[in-house]
Amino acid sequence: MNMKKSASAGGLFKGTDGRNHLGIFALVSSLFFLWALCNGMIDVMDKHFQDFLHLTKAQSAWVQFAHYLGYFLMALPAGWLARKLGYKGGILAGLLGVAAGCLWFIPATQISTFWAFLLGVCVISMGLTFLETIANPYTTVLGAPQFAAVRINIAQSFNGVGWILGPILGGMFFYSSEGAEAAHQQLWIPYAGIAGGVLLLGLIFLFVRLPEIQVPDEYSQTDSAAGSSKSIWSHPHFVMAVVAQFFYVAAQAGIFAFFINYVVSEIPAVGEGWKNNFWLGGSAGVTERDGNWYVSEQGATKLLAYFGFTLFLLGRATGAWILSRVAAHRVMGIYALANVVMMAGIVLKLGWLSLGALFLSFFFMSVMFPTIFALGIHGLGEKSKFASSFIVMAIMGGALLPKVMGWVGDVRDMSTAFLVPMACFAVVAVYGFTWPKLSGSRDLLGKA
Repeated sequence: MNMKKSASAGGLFKGTDGRNHLGIFALVSSLFFLWALCNGMIDVMDKHFQDFLHLTKAQSAWVQFAHYLGYFLMALPAGWLARKLGYKGGILAGLLGVAAGCLWFIPATQISTFWAFLLGVCVISMGLTFLETIANPYTTVLGAPQFAAVRINIAQSFNGVGWILGPILGGMFFYSSEGAEAAHQQLWIPYAGIAGGVLLLGLIFLFVRLPEIQVPDEYSQTDSAAGSSKSIWSHPHFVMAVVAQFFYVAAQAGIFAFFINYVVSEIPAVGEGWKNNFWLGGSAGVTERDGNWYVSEQGATKLLAYFGFTLFLLGRATGAWILSRVAAHRVMGIYALANVVMMAGIVLKLGWLSLGALFLSFFFMSVMFPTIFALGIHGLGEKSKFASSFIVMAIMGGALLPKVMGWVGDVRDMSTAFLVPMACFAVVAVYGFTWPKLSGSRDLLGKA
C-alpha cells in the first residue's frame, strides 16, 4: 500500500467499516490535553513545597510518587472496568475521579499539610488512569490499522499543548513575589477551575455516542495443541513495552520535576539586564544571589513552558508526520539514543550548551510514550484493552526513579543527577531497535 496515498484518501480516520471517526477522535483528543494540563501543573509543584515546607529534593519527589502511585493502583481496575463498561463508561468514571481530586484541593489548602496535597494528587491521577487506559488504545482503532501510531501521536499533540499551559498556570499560583506563604493560600484556585471544566466535558461525553470498535487479533491467541487462550505475557514485544514504558516515564518525570531545580542552581548568571526579559516573565523571573543575577523559580517555569514544552509539542507534531514515513520502532530508537547524548551533555556541565541539551531532550522525548504504547499493543486485538492497563501501570517508574534522581541531586548536584534519565533512555533505545525481532513484524507503520 502507498502510505501517502492512503493517508490522503482519508484512511487515517476511516475504519474498516467505512465510517469516518474524525469527530470522535477530536473529542477523545481533548482528554489528552486534560491530563497533560494536570501533569504539567504537578511538575512545577516540587519547588513550591521545597520552599514552603522546607523539604529536600528527595522529599519533594513524594509529589511524583503520589501521582504515579495513583496510576499503579488504578491501572488494572481501570482496564477491567474498561472491558465491562466500554469506552464511554470508562471515560465518564475517569472524569468524575479527576473532578473529585481537583475539588479536594480546596480543603487541602486549609489543612495545609503535605499529606493532604499528596492525597489530592493521587486521586487526580487515579481518574487520569481511566482516561489514559482507554483513550490511548481507542485512538489506535479509530481508523486504518497501519496508521495506529500516527493517530496516537496526533492525539498526543493535544497533550503537548497541555504540557505548555500546565506550568504557566501552575507558576501563576504556586509562586509569588510575596513569598511561599502567599502563594500557598492560592494553590486551590487553578484546581477548582479545572474541576469545573472537567464536569462540563463529562456532560458532553454523556450525550455523545462512542462506537465500540473491535479489531482483529493478528497473533494466534490460541495454543493449537492445548486449545487454551495464550497470555498477553507470551508476546515479547508487549513485555518489553511495559519495561520500556517504566524507564521512559521515569526519565520524563525526573526531567520535568527537577527542571526548575536545575535551572535555578546550575545555569550561569544571566546579568541584571535580564530583569525585564519577556521570556522570564519580567522582573520576577530573576533573583539576586551573591551580587549576581540568576533565573528564579518563576523564570524557570516560563522557560519550561515557552521552550521545553514548546519543543515537546513540536516533536509531537512533526513526529506524527515522520511516523507516517519511517518505521515507528526506528524513530523511537533514534530519538532515545539522541537523548542519551543530551543527558551526557548535561552531566558534563557545559554551561549554556547543557541547558540547550536539556531543551532538546524535550523534543526527542515527545514521541516515546505514545509510540511505546502503539508498539506494545500491536496485533493484540481485543486484548489490547487489558494489555494497555499494564503499560499504564508501568508509569509507576515515574514514582520511583525521580526519588533516586533527587537523592543524587542532594548528595552531589543536579547536573550529576541526570545520569539517572540517561540510563533510562538507553533502555528505551534498545527496545526500539529490537522491536522487529521481538514482535516478528516489520510493518506496523511507515517503511520497514
